[in-house]
Amino acid sequence: MDAKTGDISGGCPFNGDGGVRALLGRTNRDWWPDALQLEILSRGGTSPDPMGDDFDYAEAFNLLDYDAVKRDLTALMTDSQPWWPADYGHYGPFFIRMAWHAAGTYRTGDGRGGASSGQQRFAPLNSWPDNGNLDKARRLLWPIKQKYGKHLSWADLFVLTGNVAIESMGGPVFGFGGGRKDVYEPETDVYWGSEEQWVNEGVPTRILPDEGKALESPLAAIQMGLIYVNPEGPGGDPHDAEGMARDMKETFARMAMNDEETVALTAGGHAFGKCHGAVPPDQLSGAPEGEGLHLMGFGWATDPDQIGEGHITTSGLEGAWTPNPTQWGGDYFRLLFKYEYELVTSPAGAKQWQPIDPDPEDMAPDARDPSKKVPTMMTTADMALKRDPDYRKISERFRDDQAALDDAFARAWFKLTHRDMGPKARYLGPAVPAEDLIWQDPVPAGSTPSDSDVSAFKSKVLASGLSVAELVKAAWASASTYRQSDHRGGANGARVRLAPQKDWKVNDPAELAKVLGKLDELRGSLSMADAIVLAGAAAVEKAAKDGGFEISVPVTTGRGDAGEEHTDAESFEPMEPFADGFRNYLKTKAPVKTEDLLIDRASLLGLSIPEMTVLVGGMRALGAVSTHAKHGNSIGVLTDRPGTLSNDFFVNLLHMGTSWEVVDESGDEEFIGRCRLKGEEKWRATRTDLVFGSNSQLRSVAEVYAENGHEQKFVTDFVKAWTKVMDADRFDLRCAKYHQ
Repeated sequence: MDAKTGDISGGCPFNGDGGVRALLGRTNRDWWPDALQLEILSRGGTSPDPMGDDFDYAEAFNLLDYDAVKRDLTALMTDSQPWWPADYGHYGPFFIRMAWHAAGTYRTGDGRGGASSGQQRFAPLNSWPDNGNLDKARRLLWPIKQKYGKHLSWADLFVLTGNVAIESMGGPVFGFGGGRKDVYEPETDVYWGSEEQWVNEGVPTRILPDEGKALESPLAAIQMGLIYVNPEGPGGDPHDAEGMARDMKETFARMAMNDEETVALTAGGHAFGKCHGAVPPDQLSGAPEGEGLHLMGFGWATDPDQIGEGHITTSGLEGAWTPNPTQWGGDYFRLLFKYEYELVTSPAGAKQWQPIDPDPEDMAPDARDPSKKVPTMMTTADMALKRDPDYRKISERFRDDQAALDDAFARAWFKLTHRDMGPKARYLGPAVPAEDLIWQDPVPAGSTPSDSDVSAFKSKVLASGLSVAELVKAAWASASTYRQSDHRGGANGARVRLAPQKDWKVNDPAELAKVLGKLDELRGSLSMADAIVLAGAAAVEKAAKDGGFEISVPVTTGRGDAGEEHTDAESFEPMEPFADGFRNYLKTKAPVKTEDLLIDRASLLGLSIPEMTVLVGGMRALGAVSTHAKHGNSIGVLTDRPGTLSNDFFVNLLHMGTSWEVVDESGDEEFIGRCRLKGEEKWRATRTDLVFGSNSQLRSVAEVYAENGHEQKFVTDFVKAWTKVMDADRFDLRCAKYHQ
């Protein structure tokens, strides 16, 4: 398995043993069956957002008094509350953990997770073992959220609070970008795993090399309910040094971090605060989502007197990493390399490492009584930074060069907390760094061509000998990489002509190279990004005209062209589609149904059911299926006039004169459609095709497009959905007004 791509089981993004249902994992109802069920009130498309569809958060954020918020947050850091006292009199470490865990769920495999919608407020994240007691951090922030209201989302507040916490303790911060709009319900389309127990309930690690078990993609955390790795070691084994480093490298890579960033984040985060494992975990109450009404959303509660004494258990580990837990500096690496460490057990029963015979000045203050001194500690994950040769080399450099650590931590923290925001155009506020970073997928500014240049180009394209299907497929290959989960991908930048996208099988590389070469020859002063989209629009217009409809496909020009210097090719590798039902492409049979993969892809594109349906029907009619599809380059094209934009796919799919049967050798993936009267073969199709006739909800939409009198509606709806995909990533235009 490739740690960067998460590629396992021959490229399948799901565990090949079939035991993991990548789109059918456990739900909140499974974890907490007695929790209040509100889904019935959101059925029929009813939004739970109390702000309404016309609320413009970016506009509201731009009116925020940013400096005043930071002053209030700075004051909060040392305003210790008796119901949850601050360790060492400073909430900074607590809030760093809150922000880190809000952002740290991001994973590159599908772009889901992260801090961008404030999901830490909702189940399952609000009740993950690794998020223990962060319910109190969020309540400490409520007066500030209440004060600034609509101008500051919870999602932005989480990250900004982490920044202020670092600054208040003398740490380095690279910048802050606002713009994370809150949601008001759990994101149910995020797969967190299929285990039926949490990490602290004896569940083994997700990587078991001796059993041939790799970490399933798109997951990144090493066990259910963790943000990253088990700090006690793989499966809780503190002696597995090799496995600890392996787990760290694997999970951090899947969260977009290289080894240097991993070391910097670990050391920087652990420069502050302490772990909590002062009492046995059986003394704690349950997690917030399953607790009684009288606790008002609090979980993991203990006796108030014990809380006041600091007798708190979260991770089960106990102690600070450094003798100065509220001050930035180089103590973490100094102590890590100065001492030999022995394995000890915390009061809560967790395995941790303690320095042997520490000097008095290297002892930490007690979290509640600064007159007392207690030993510092390291987790098994910390020990990996000097046990593993790769990590050790980086750690020694940071130990000897504090400025290098300062810069590396500040940049890695900024990446951690902003990786899921997408292009820099979405960042708001006065603290956005001027520097363009490679992981932001920068695209040079484009220019808007004249109408005459556009018209001339489209005419040349249609006379070039390139087919409708070829042009449509090239445009789709460029634009359909967009993911609304982390706002990466899309047509802007034309990265479809760069590695690795130009070589993805789903894109039919030889055909794509031919099309792009011809468009480059014809485009003149147009950017390649605009040329690809305009060529696709010209093909759709021609196909509609051939079907009897004069339409104009809107194209918003002005895209720029990214070069290799703007592109972290390695980071795009996890974005390669394993399946694309719109092009009837499936790399190999998966342990989940192929139609489920279509739904997941449509979700990442931000499509509704009607939009997905009309796009599939239109792509089939246009003949825009992959030549590298397992089933051939005409399967699913249920029309006698491919290349014409028509509703033939739905008309023929739903025709009662056709009966369907499985092609035996296909493994239930390919089907033959035969004439009921004569028995002759008429069509071939895949599961992705037939689901629009077999599934009652999808069929109800397909029937609309197959009905007499809806031919024009089909064409119109296809163009709208097509344009939505082509323009999905145009944040350079949609966000421009917020930067004036």
